[in-house]
Amino acid sequence: MKNKFIFTTILFLLLVFSENVKAQVNSEKNQTEIHYLSGTGKDDTVAWDFYCSDGMNSKKWTKIGVPSCWELQGFGNYNYGRDFKIPKKYNDEYGLYKHTFSVPKNWKQKEVKIVFEGVMTDCEVKINGKLAGEIHQGAFYEFKYGISKLLKYGTENLLEVKVNKMSANESVNYAERHSDFWIFGGIYRPVYLEVLPKEHINNVAIDAQANGNITAELFFNPKEAKTVQMNLLDLNGDIVQELSGFTTEKKEGKWILKGKAANVKTWNAEKPNLYALKMNLLDKKGKTIHTISKRIGFRTVEIRESDGIYVNGQKIKFKGVNRHSFYPNSGRTTSKELSIEHIKMMKDMNMNAVRMSHYPPDVHFLEACDSLGLFVIDELCTWHNPYLDTKVGKKLVKEMIVRDVNHSSILIWANGNESGWNLELDKEFSKWDVQNREVIHPWNSFKKMNTMHYPDYYKFAFDSPVKDKIYFPTEFLHGLYDGGHGAGLDDYWKQMWNMPLAAGGFLWDFADEGVVRTDKGGIIDLDNNHAADGIVGPYGEKEGSYFTIKEIWSPIFIEDRYIRDDFSGVFNVENRYHFTNLNECSMTAKWVRFNGPGGTTDFNIVSESKVELPELSPVAKGKFKVDKPKNWKSADALFLTASDIHGMEIFTWTYPVKTPKKINADKLNFNVKGSIKTIKTDTFITVSAGENEFKFSAENGLLKEVKKNGKLIPIKDGPILLGNKSALEKVKVNASDDKVEITGLFKERKKYYDWKENDEMTLDFFKWTIYPNGLLDLKVELRSQKIVEGYMGITFSFPEEEVKGMKWLGDGPYRVWRNRMKGTQFRVWENDYNNTVTGESGFVYPEFKGFFSSLNWVKLKGKQDNGFTVYCHSDLTFLRMLTPDQPADPKKGAIVTNFPKGDISFVKNIPAMGTKFMPASASGPQGSPKNYFGNVDEPIKIDLTFEF
Repeated sequence: MKNKFIFTTILFLLLVFSENVKAQVNSEKNQTEIHYLSGTGKDDTVAWDFYCSDGMNSKKWTKIGVPSCWELQGFGNYNYGRDFKIPKKYNDEYGLYKHTFSVPKNWKQKEVKIVFEGVMTDCEVKINGKLAGEIHQGAFYEFKYGISKLLKYGTENLLEVKVNKMSANESVNYAERHSDFWIFGGIYRPVYLEVLPKEHINNVAIDAQANGNITAELFFNPKEAKTVQMNLLDLNGDIVQELSGFTTEKKEGKWILKGKAANVKTWNAEKPNLYALKMNLLDKKGKTIHTISKRIGFRTVEIRESDGIYVNGQKIKFKGVNRHSFYPNSGRTTSKELSIEHIKMMKDMNMNAVRMSHYPPDVHFLEACDSLGLFVIDELCTWHNPYLDTKVGKKLVKEMIVRDVNHSSILIWANGNESGWNLELDKEFSKWDVQNREVIHPWNSFKKMNTMHYPDYYKFAFDSPVKDKIYFPTEFLHGLYDGGHGAGLDDYWKQMWNMPLAAGGFLWDFADEGVVRTDKGGIIDLDNNHAADGIVGPYGEKEGSYFTIKEIWSPIFIEDRYIRDDFSGVFNVENRYHFTNLNECSMTAKWVRFNGPGGTTDFNIVSESKVELPELSPVAKGKFKVDKPKNWKSADALFLTASDIHGMEIFTWTYPVKTPKKINADKLNFNVKGSIKTIKTDTFITVSAGENEFKFSAENGLLKEVKKNGKLIPIKDGPILLGNKSALEKVKVNASDDKVEITGLFKERKKYYDWKENDEMTLDFFKWTIYPNGLLDLKVELRSQKIVEGYMGITFSFPEEEVKGMKWLGDGPYRVWRNRMKGTQFRVWENDYNNTVTGESGFVYPEFKGFFSSLNWVKLKGKQDNGFTVYCHSDLTFLRMLTPDQPADPKKGAIVTNFPKGDISFVKNIPAMGTKFMPASASGPQGSPKNYFGNVDEPIKIDLTFEF
């Protein structure tokens, strides 16, 4: 708790000490003052007068909160960027805004600018009826006008803004609005007045290297200014160093200052150390003309050809995700709180990077990336082709970089997305970026990098003509519905981590972009399958892949381990941090016992101890040992919880200590005395035992009906043997005073079909055993196969409409796919029934229906008190619970349709999940439809006990 408190305190200080200090007017003389005309985000708006030309609530003056997207406020019309493919008309309504504001008299000695952080799309601004400047085009960029000469001082002023949803520049429409995301209209980011001294620094670009070297470019036109005083401050605003000895090169329109700070702490995604560089512009008498502060981190970025991407000399594997600036009930209008929430979720998934898709984000998102530690790709918004024209493109490149240049989190610029690359703009980036960051073309093989999108697993052969380039997919494992993301990542990451030229990549994408439709009663609309791509739902609901990613991308990598009687306590470990020694982290071991089906979902701790992690430098391998208490074999499982240097959980690994048979041994009593009665007819075998009555088919031995105290328990029609390839020959009944056995025997087959000299035979069978107390035992044996493509196991029917929920001991709480097994924990879980279609409807997670691994027991809760409990005594068995409803349009592979017959199954193998762009079989070995069971003499066994 102490570490978490320290981390929270540091986070608070980092965010309060934000780059522009826009939340309040800074009273220090000669500093820039900020006065908001709008609110600051989705939860803080200011009412302006508003008129919408067409669509909802149009053709009348009313009020609207600013900032906002007008569709989410009930105005205009909705469009998705791919509507031209339907085809569907792009609505082109415009909005008119009016707002009055007062200006004090003493501002007449100041320079006043009006700043718009983002407007969709073309924006005309008037102050007191006069144009403030040329119409701005481009939705995702901050722009400003000098309005000192247009203001009335000491009285009210009128601001009028006309916003055209569609741009008059068709290249802007193609770049921003013919795109694969929702498109809106409105003043959707804050608006404020910037009040400065008459002579002031317009903007500054800073390069702070890991060795302390500082280069600062100050853009302004000096009149009285003669020199610049520079100080390095900490997050409390205290001076760390008074910087002296800087050289100054004075050019037309800018000064270039160079010098060095001593003994600085470097910035990286794991340890995001930040400072503020305070610059005082002085006249010849040493009087301060203008003071500005910029938050900086000292770090060096290198992209070494045919090698990798380096930060502070350390080669980086990017564990990244693409992220839209979006929220369901506010569209592109977000908030600082939402930015922090999203970044904390990314960090919780053990990510270290984020790509802005496909436009510059809100300033507060980048500030939080600086503070919390994420590597960033910042992107100019262009989408496919035709691309952004050069004239407007140059303006937008400048606006993006002037605003974002000093963020230490930004390592790379992206000139558009997926063939939207105007090559004439590449050289524009370095004009405004003193750091001269590399520019990439996402989806393209360009200069030093191959950023191919959506490669299948077999692209890792790296036998193409660009095999000498850094492999850096800026989109991979598309997350449509329940596909991609965690499904396939284990196979991909094994390659990415171990291949020298692989630099990691960016999953697509962070959140489902489901928007509230004010024109359709408030439904969440994902535009069919276009926006259902997230690891989390529209409001941040965590899907199963969230936790799979969290384990696979854990910076503490523990080799797979099984605990058996000769367990040594030793684990092999690899430090997958880039800047943190393993011994800076902490780990706790807990030996635990679980409650049974009638108990709670919590657990009892048998023993708890601290694990001493070894001193391992980044990317080094070693071992650690867990203390074994004397009674360790009495525990059901071992939990290992690792925490990072801030006290935040990295992951909790869980390891069963006992087999299912041993765990269940004390929960069942087969020796209770009582009466048992059997009635056999040509149709049924009816067995009465205790409170229960069982009815089996005399023809095939399948369970046909269960009643307890006369109430129907609707499980039936099983066990149907999955993977059985021979016909049922006979059903045998053996009744005695203490039990009844009903055995279904299948036709004998040769044990070794390709061993002619061996005459051994084998047969599949199932055997029911009914005990006087009503327990129902089932043993099944199936002949094993070397390579299995269908299911191997058994299945039953149970009506879905009777299911209320389930409690189980096994892996959970999320379902699994063959290529998404990681991220679960072994313990007792309880889920209520839901019918969520991942990314499409419901958005209640975990999904109730699907496959669940490492089953020990499951208690099915029926709506009419008609459920039951099944104890599974067999190792490595999957529970199949019902059949998920299927999404409407999964494209090539974001779906699994081949579920077993029936409703509830117990199987030894499960299918894999694909993605929007490829079937599961293309995602790697774990995605193969073939399961290698091996050449084994022993049959496949499933041993269950039913308790009603």
